[in-house]
Order: sequence, then structure tokens, then C-alpha cells
Amino acid sequence: MATFCQAMSVAPHDDMMRLYHDTEYGFPVSDDNALFERLALEMNQAGLSWATILKRREGFRSAFQQFEIDVVANYTEDKVNELLLDPGIIRNKRKVEAVIENARRLQRIRQEHGSFAQWLDKMYPLAFEDWLKLFKATFVFVGPEVVREFLMSTGYLEGGHDTDCPVLIEIAKLKGSVA
Repeated sequence: MATFCQAMSVAPHDDMMRLYHDTEYGFPVSDDNALFERLALEMNQAGLSWATILKRREGFRSAFQQFEIDVVANYTEDKVNELLLDPGIIRNKRKVEAVIENARRLQRIRQEHGSFAQWLDKMYPLAFEDWLKLFKATFVFVGPEVVREFLMSTGYLEGGHDTDCPVLIEIAKLKGSVA
């Protein structure tokens, strides 16, 4: 499995990918809506390139109300049909419905654990296979790559950056450890 750093070597002049790598990928995320966004984007990336998703990120944010969990959880079938006409997102019915269903599941997680972030923190650290079992039991449309990339992109699973990547040093500083 390639690191995000290795993937960046394929497209070194892609400013959008570089900015994501340098300022977001692997950094700790504690805001529930930001975590929900990352999960939804990773789900939508399945079968596509990350660059495709980043190019449509603002479209996703608009379509899913800045990933406000409670708003998205209340989307209806009419809203699903509207979203399937939106060229700013990936118009895949299974993916759209999964984002909405996962918002509903996140509401339950927040009721039981206070927040999505607290739920993740309570489970951390787990081996990847345990994370995968947990996510498959909790969410829909989450296969191994979606779970792995979500966890690496939000700092819950290591391995997304090369060991000599300067960004890894910044992440370690934020986590209070040494890379």
C-alpha cells in the first residue's frame, strides 16, 4: 500500500492535492462535522481518484449542508433525488443514501458517546482489523480502503506519510509525540 506521500510524487504539481497533504491528511480532527465530511468523502472516493473528490469538495459541502450531521440525517427521498441531479457531487444513489444513513448512525453515536470524536477516541488505539470490524458493524458503505483512508486521514491510523515526510513531524508535534 502506497503512502499519500508516494501518491503525491505522481502529481507533484497538483496544488489542491499538495495543500490537502500539507495541511489536512493525517492531522488530528476533533470536530464531528469535519469527521463526518471526511468519512463521506472517503466513501465517495471508492472507485475514483482522491483528486476527483477534492475537486468536488465544495459541491459536496454545499449539497450536504457543510456536513451538518443533524441536517443530513433528516434528508428525505425527495432530497436524494435532488442530489442525484447535482453535478457538483458524485451522483451515485448508493453513495448518497449511505451518507444520509451514516448521518443517522452518527446521531446515535453522539447520543451514546457525546460525539463522534469521543467515540473514536474511546476506541483508539485498535489494530486495523478491529477498526474495520467496528466500522462495518456501525456504518454502511465502508470497506477496507474507506476505513483505512478515513483513519489515516484523521490521524487514528499511522502509515499515511513516509517516515521522512516533514508533515509527519508537524503531526507528531500536534499529538505531543516525536516522529
